[in-house]
Amino acid sequence: MSMSVDDLTRPRGNARSIRDAAATTLMAASVVAVMIPLVMVLVYVIRQGSALFGWHFLTSDIPTTRSRGGGMGPAVAGTLLITGFASLLAIPLGVMGGIYLNEYGRNSRPARILRVLSDVMTGVPSIVMGLFIYTFLVLRTQALSGFAGALALAALMLPVVIRATEEMLRLVPDDLRLGSLALGSRRSTTIMRVVLPAALPGIISGALLALARAAGETAPLLFVIGITTTTNWSLSGTNTALSVQIFRNATQPFEGAQQRAWAAALTLILIAFAFTIIARLVSAALTRRSGAT
Repeated sequence: MSMSVDDLTRPRGNARSIRDAAATTLMAASVVAVMIPLVMVLVYVIRQGSALFGWHFLTSDIPTTRSRGGGMGPAVAGTLLITGFASLLAIPLGVMGGIYLNEYGRNSRPARILRVLSDVMTGVPSIVMGLFIYTFLVLRTQALSGFAGALALAALMLPVVIRATEEMLRLVPDDLRLGSLALGSRRSTTIMRVVLPAALPGIISGALLALARAAGETAPLLFVIGITTTTNWSLSGTNTALSVQIFRNATQPFEGAQQRAWAAALTLILIAFAFTIIARLVSAALTRRSGAT
């Protein structure tokens, strides 16, 4: 009795198809399991915060705790100011740190130490950063300020930007580096004109995602920026932020304060969503430009 090639390969093909279908089903179920709580939280925040959310809410001063209505204008301004200055501090340092780790240090002892410290800082609770800035800056100067809050957020952003930069630079093929060096370019010129442009979309995405995460941090700001109900566009003096106002208003028993907390939460989600969309658009534009060249 003879057997054809199809008869010999059919059982193995059927088993492979079963495993493929099982893996596909498992991945689809995992996606659904992840999406359910995310969608539920988003829908609930939109439902609770949309009643008060609007232009008046984004520009008005913060009323007293017992009052109804009002806005979060000072908190929106404080969030943009503090996170913006934190980005100016953390992103350039983080990118330079990532360049050193991948292009210069590699497996040297200083690079290994910096890599370990960066990993440790990534896992440190955000409240520790707030306590650190409070101890070494606020207590010594006896002044709460937006500058102290920016330093705390920059300390949180820095390890994320370092690791994102290193990973993106690691994905750049070594052939590009060797080709540039073979043509007589210096190492610094190769990094600035060949390596960084190729890795820039991923670096920008990582930096903006770190910025979005920092904008939602509450614990480090509670100790260092104080509280105010009027807009302060200066880094000196007390300030406020959306995350801090969410915490303070949500813990109050008054209905007006709780409504403002929900509307502030919706505002913060929209800001984080805007940063994420900007990161995707910039990355896509840079990827198309690098592909065209």
